[in-house]
Formats: sequence, C-alpha cells, structure tokens
Amino acid sequence: MLSVLTQLQFFPRKLEVKALAIITCDHMLRSTVLEAKRGSLFQACFVSKNVHTVATREEMYSNMLQGYAKDSNLFGGRAIHARLIIGSIPLTLFLQNHLLNMYVKIGDLPSGLKMFDEMPQRNVVSWSAVMAGCVQNDYASEALSLFNRMHHEGLTKPNEFTFVSALQACSLTENVTLAYQIYSLVVRSGLVSNIFLLNAFLTALVRHGKLAEALQVFETSPGKDIVSWNTMIGGYLQFSCEKIPEFWCCMNRKGMKPDNFTFASVLTGLAALSYLQMGTQVHAHLVKSGYGDDICVGNSLADMYIKNRKLAEGFRAFDEMPNKDVCSWSQMAAGCLHCGEPRKALAVTAQMKKMGVNPNKFTLATALNACATLASLEEGKQIHCLRIKLETDIDVCVDNALLDMYAKCGCMYGVWSLFRSMDSRSVISWTTMIMACAQNGQSREALQIFDEMIRESSVVPNHITFICVLYACSQGGFVDEGWKYFSSMTKDYGIFPGEDHYACMVNILGRAGLIKEAKELILRMPFQPGVLVWQTLLSACQVHGDVETGKLAAQHAIRQDQKDSSTYLLLSNMFAEFSNWDGVVILRELMEMTDIKKVPGSSWIEIEKI
Repeated sequence: MLSVLTQLQFFPRKLEVKALAIITCDHMLRSTVLEAKRGSLFQACFVSKNVHTVATREEMYSNMLQGYAKDSNLFGGRAIHARLIIGSIPLTLFLQNHLLNMYVKIGDLPSGLKMFDEMPQRNVVSWSAVMAGCVQNDYASEALSLFNRMHHEGLTKPNEFTFVSALQACSLTENVTLAYQIYSLVVRSGLVSNIFLLNAFLTALVRHGKLAEALQVFETSPGKDIVSWNTMIGGYLQFSCEKIPEFWCCMNRKGMKPDNFTFASVLTGLAALSYLQMGTQVHAHLVKSGYGDDICVGNSLADMYIKNRKLAEGFRAFDEMPNKDVCSWSQMAAGCLHCGEPRKALAVTAQMKKMGVNPNKFTLATALNACATLASLEEGKQIHCLRIKLETDIDVCVDNALLDMYAKCGCMYGVWSLFRSMDSRSVISWTTMIMACAQNGQSREALQIFDEMIRESSVVPNHITFICVLYACSQGGFVDEGWKYFSSMTKDYGIFPGEDHYACMVNILGRAGLIKEAKELILRMPFQPGVLVWQTLLSACQVHGDVETGKLAAQHAIRQDQKDSSTYLLLSNMFAEFSNWDGVVILRELMEMTDIKKVPGSSWIEIEKI
C-alpha cells in the first residue's frame, strides 16, 4: 500500500520509510504481546517504556539483540530495530553495532550490509562485525573488499578480530598474496604474538598448498597451541601424508597433548600410508588419552586397520565405538569389500538397517558393488528397491553402481530399463552402459550407445570410454570400426592411446587373424610395449597357430615380468596344441625352478543363501 502511494506521489519517500517503520513496529509489538500471554519474556522487557532495572534500556536492548542473534530470531531482532527507528531511545553506535552483529550472525547479510553502509559513524567493532559476517556467510571476497576499504580510508585501525576475519577470508579465496600482506600489517601492529592470528595465517597458507612457508612460520613462532599443530597436520594430510609420522613424533617430543582432531587426522594419514606399526602406537596413545569415544576418531581408527587389510582389528575398533553414524557403517561395509569379503559387506549393511540407521548414497553404492562382485541379482534388486525409497538423497553415482550390478549379473533388461529411466547421465553412466553391452553379447548396441552419447549429449568421452568401445569392437569382430574409433581418439578428442588401448587393438586384429598387422602395430607404438600387449599378441598366436610370432611375444613378455605365470601358461598351451611336448616340459621345469605358481581359478554357487 505504501509503495503504491509513493509511486503515485501521494506519499513522500521519507514519510514512507518512517510510516513503514511505525506500522511494522506496531505489527511486531502486537505479535509480541500475544507471545507474552504465553509466557514470553520479550514483552515484559519491551512494551513498557517505564521499566527501570539495574541495567539501562540501552543495555537491555543490547542484551536482547545478543539473545536473538544466538537463537537466530530474525523476527525479534527486526522488532527491536523498528522500535529504535521510531525513536524509543537514541540509536547510538553501540546499539547499531549490536544490530549489525545480529543481522550478520543470523545470516541476513543484505540487511547487515545495508545497515553498515547507512551508519553515519563506524568504529573497529562495526568493521570487524560486518567482515566476520561476510566470512560466515561465504562472501570472502566481499570481506576482503571491506578490509581494503577500511585500510585505504585510514580512519579506523584494525584490531585482532579484524585481522582474523581478513585472514580467514584469504584462506577461502585464491588470493594468497593478500594473506602475506595482511600478516605483515599484523607484525607492524605488534600483534605477532597473538595465537589466533598465527593460526588464521597458517590456515591461509595451508589451504593454498604453501606447506613449506607454513612450516617456516610455525617453527619460528614462539607460542603454539594445539590448533597450530592440528593446522599443520591437516595440511600434511591434504598435500603430503608421508610427513605425518615425523610430525606426530615431533609433537610428542615437544610435550603437546593431542586432541580428537589430532588423532583423527593422524590416523587418517597413517591409513593412507598403510603404516600399521605406527598406527597401532597411535592407537595405544589414543586409549590413554580418553578420546576413543569420539565418532570421528573411531571411524579413523577403524579405517586405519581396514586400509592395512586388518579386517578383524577394524571390526574390533568398530564394535568398541559407543556411538556410530552412517559413515561408520558405510566405511565398514566398504572395508569388507576392499578386503575381498563382499558377503560380509552385505551383512554389515543388513545389520545397519536393523539398528535403524538410514543408509546414504555411499552405503548403497558399496552394497551394490558387493552384489556385483557376487553376481547376486536378488540382493541387488532389494538394494534397488531401497534406492527408490530414498529418491531425494540419491545421485547418479548410485545409478551407475546399479547399472554395473545388473550388467555383471547378466540382467540386460534391468540395465536397459534403468539406463533409459535415468534423468541425468555422467560419462561413467555411458561408459558403464557400453561395457555392459560389450560383456553381454550386444557389441553392436554398445557402439550405438557410444554414437548416441556423442550425438545427443554434451558428455565428452574419456580414455576409459574408448577402452570399452574398443573392447566392444574386439568382442564383435569389428576391425574397421576399431580402427575408426582408435584414430578418432587423438584426432577428435585429443586423447593419446595408452597401453590398454593398444592391447584392445591388438586383440581386435588378433581375433580376426591379422597377426602380422597386430605385430606391426606393436612395433610402431610410441612407447615401450608392456606385458599386457605382448600377452595379448601371444594369445592370438595360440588361437591361430602362429608359433614363431608367439615365441617372440613370449620372449618380450618374460623379459619384462619373469614372475607372471600367464605368459608361461599361454606359451605352454600353444606348444601342447602342436604336440611340442619337449617345449611344454621345459616350461614346466622353468616355472618350478623359479617358483612360479599358476594362480588357481575359482567359481562359486549359492545354496540357500550360503
């Protein structure tokens, strides 16, 4: 109503603002009176103008604003703002700063910035509050702009809180140079001994990968707390895990007591390094410290044992955790899969559901990978049903795992139905679909899927996509198509063929009996052919009876890897097919002398879910 009257020039703009404040305030006051009838303290302190307590009314308003900021009560905060606009008491700089702090802490940054710009006077608290609000609400660049504005105006000298917000903003942007400049101002301001500023500067350096510079600042600083040490450990965890053991030992020698963040970070780093010996030592230190009940620490400890393939110890650490979240369960299921126990992974998932913990996308993806490994279609379908129930919390990664599960179970109907129903498809989706068709006797359809991806989507194929396409060509015997796709890799997509691509091409040519062409392709490779390429040629020679080329391929393969039993077996089988029993005996004796053992094959059947 007011805005319409103003547009028609029946209501001056200044009067509109004043009237709007009064109307808004009256509306809010009526609401707060209703709240008071339900026991609200707000009305008792707010409505009466004659209330006199030990604290002044200014202090009363500031305390209420602090409470609203803590409770994220924007409605109450705006009610006080409206009351102050209509002149209940003078709107001092003290109250303006509290209003500003209330807006930015609640997350109403536009209102906070508007109020800041309209303030006739500002002090260091004003600048610090609005900068902290920008950082808190992910507007780091705006915080740095405010700091530059404050510095250039030169009317207000920054304090430690201003510098902390500015350094935090530097850690959230790409501007590491500004972090150095700000810290130089810290030094000139005589605040170099402030531990909060040191930690903020270390964080800025670490997040930009400046570990050497961060270590130099860390070592030359006279005072360091646990946050300083944790910041450095977090940097090593992200960029240089191999230095964590040394840093952990140094921390213990200095007598610094680790906290839960320290233990979680160190154990995660040792898990990445597969450093079991030190991991068990940290575990012993953890037991003495009393941080074992922390969920993050427990998850990191279990993960350390799992990454070292100590599944029993990992389960022991998991079982001793008093509290477990979905990450704990998902990690254990993934650990079972990592250690070659897909059946246990499914058991963990089932137990998780019994305990009333809702699975997330990582849980489902792990369970589906376990089903794919076991070729367990029925259990895979049950996970699919669970995926449908959790529709809003699922992304394309779970659907990709579903595609892979159906493909490895040989259920192409499920593969096609799922693929066509997917709202969005990543390059992994298309690649999985191509490989599914290639592995299940639909080589031509695999090439059609690739052509559809190029023609109808914006997805760009990667090197794995071309491996699957070339594999489909080898399965279908499509020599010309294989050459076409192999050539287009570099010409159309700038992807230089690797050993796997050359092995696929050798397989395509070898299956077609083009042994000579396959050999010439290997000799033209821009890098030294690996064992896989020569073994692929040897396999083709065995099928088509080219003994001489087969011997050459076997020589090259054995020269590169004398312990791989596959080369000896392929050559032995080729000799046996041509009744060269002396050659077979020589190869068998050579394998015994060099202690080369054939990897036994395995298969399984499921009887009553066992």
